Amino acid sequence: MAFLLGIDIGTSGTKSLVCDLKGKVLATALSVHDISSPQPGWSEQDPKQWWSATCDATKKVLQKAKVKPSDCKGIGLSGQMHGSVFLGGDGPETAEPLRPALLWNDQRTAAECSEIEKIAGGRRKLIDMVGNPALTGFTAPKILWVRKHEPHVFEATKHILLPKDYIRYRMTGEYATEVGDASGTLLLNVKQRKWHTGLIRMLGIDPKMLPECFESHVVSGKLTKWAAGQMGLTAGVPVVGGSGDQPAGAIGNGIVNAGIVSATLGTSGVMFAHADKPTYDPKGRVHTMCHAVEGKWCVFGCMLSAGGSLQWFRNHMALDEVTRAKRKKVDPYELIVAEAARAEAGCEGLIFLPYLTGERCPYPDPNARGGWIGLTARHSRMHMIRSIMEGVTFGMNDALQIMSGMGIEATTVRLSGGGARSPFWRQMQADIYGTTTAVINSEEGPAYGVAILAGVGAGVWKSAPEACNSIITEVEQRQPDAPTAKLYRKVYREYRRLYPTLKDTFPRLAGLV
Repeated sequence: MAFLLGIDIGTSGTKSLVCDLKGKVLATALSVHDISSPQPGWSEQDPKQWWSATCDATKKVLQKAKVKPSDCKGIGLSGQMHGSVFLGGDGPETAEPLRPALLWNDQRTAAECSEIEKIAGGRRKLIDMVGNPALTGFTAPKILWVRKHEPHVFEATKHILLPKDYIRYRMTGEYATEVGDASGTLLLNVKQRKWHTGLIRMLGIDPKMLPECFESHVVSGKLTKWAAGQMGLTAGVPVVGGSGDQPAGAIGNGIVNAGIVSATLGTSGVMFAHADKPTYDPKGRVHTMCHAVEGKWCVFGCMLSAGGSLQWFRNHMALDEVTRAKRKKVDPYELIVAEAARAEAGCEGLIFLPYLTGERCPYPDPNARGGWIGLTARHSRMHMIRSIMEGVTFGMNDALQIMSGMGIEATTVRLSGGGARSPFWRQMQADIYGTTTAVINSEEGPAYGVAILAGVGAGVWKSAPEACNSIITEVEQRQPDAPTAKLYRKVYREYRRLYPTLKDTFPRLAGLV
């Protein structure tokens, strides 16, 4: 049976997916990897773990899908965006990174962000050049940080790659990327869909360090004999550009037309909209980047601790639920969310700020801190849990409201990630967003999206929109409950006032560490 392979190098693990040429998912497999935090606010990974996880997950998924390796018609790659892999001149069979990769949620580069905006002539000019302001998560500030603090690493660096593109290099021997992921480096001319060589030179970066940039469906290389042996495949399989996890996930959710946006609640939270032309928020509160659809763009906002906030609660304050869940053989989140459902909407004025790892959109503030506001003796554990879910959803709504102000309207919000698995959280999102929400016939996200792009590259479909419109359907819709939505509008207004009120306090709190 002919099949397509999608591989997503995520933060907590690498996922491989096999689908047939009609888009039916046959199997998935996951292999986990570690995250290191050498100092507060730092986040790093060993890229070699990504490669071993890729090989492991791919072998597993081929076995689960019961397909012949020789029947693979194309491979698509997705991965966590903004990460930086510094390589010397090693070939793909060794490809020893010079240091651990700095990840998307690493917050050490505030000084470098200020430096980049100064070099560019100000934030507005930088947004005009590359579509976005300088944020700590982006790749360019990481490059400047390594050059300043680890000059021996920078001097030995020949190539700088994004996470999925390190895997591409090991698979194909080609230094390549594509426009969606490259948009998140802060070095791409998003309007023209090519490297901004002017800014790159202004920052003192050698353009030769950066890989060739393709459209997402274009074949960027072929699987080598060595890599095929490592992964359990056959040599010569075409590998398409793929995309960063956000554009790739949007393809997997069918976000290829105006009016439909996606809300993905994973560790981070992303509100993503398709755009037929590059449209910018002048304040830089949401990102404008190249879509994985050829000749199209996207606008999205990313909050750093969405599902991560509930995960934090599970790990530190819900040990009883974890124990009971193991005994009952259920997901601990089922028990946690059931507790939240006992509380009334609005939690009697208790609001949770989900800034546990700083924030990115709409507040690019590495010093932002989380917490509960409005706690009284009347509140109990159920209120605390529900307020976490509400606070995260308010944070997602921030991006949706900014998009609306940019003229990007949402008729339907398609839900994915952990927040889409809970009927309770699905209804909460409909009530807070104030619009129709839907779930689709697949919940595989980025790995599925790049498998679709692999199909486009292999000629199975003519384009990503053609593929998505033919294989992705909505299987559930929810409408806002009018009285609850009205209440949430009032609570949301108070939520929006809290960050500006506390903004000047956060750096002082950070200084106490």
